Amino acid sequence: MATPRLKDKYAKEIVPALKQKFQYSSVMQVPKIEKICINKGMGVAVTDKKLIDVALEEITNITGQKAVSTKSKKAISNFKLRENMPIGVRVTLRGDKMYEFLDRLMSIALPRVRDFKGVNNKGFDGRGNYTLGVKEQIIFPEISIDKVNKISGMDITFVTTANTDEESFELLKAFGMPFATKN
Repeated sequence: MATPRLKDKYAKEIVPALKQKFQYSSVMQVPKIEKICINKGMGVAVTDKKLIDVALEEITNITGQKAVSTKSKKAISNFKLRENMPIGVRVTLRGDKMYEFLDRLMSIALPRVRDFKGVNNKGFDGRGNYTLGVKEQIIFPEISIDKVNKISGMDITFVTTANTDEESFELLKAFGMPFATKN
């Protein structure tokens, strides 16, 4: 199997560029993406259990890796929520699958968003990680619009080895993340 396009780009273009920009003494100091975590909260699944199964199938199709359901930690009577009820879906991507998903996200899915002006550049957490919210799962080509009965969003978190938000921003920008320009 061939190595993913973005993995090659990271090794050949991004590492030398970031090493020069931030004056790193070693290539091992250059930040890299460790993993991509995709999380889909399904609070409405309290009333309809089939929604979790649908969400599991959707996330598995989008990422190419089996997703798992997340369960509630405690009971909240006002929300009709009991302990250990499935209320969400998550998957963590690493290695080649991570690079493949990142490539599909930036080149196919994000351009399909209506009125797309770039992703928000305020999603950094102060430690070099970036979270991006997607409002509709139908932007991914793996999802058939005809089969979708409920449009739901998801959170995509890029966990990097960067120490600062600036390093993380430059890393994701070098990969081709379409950040919105500041007005």
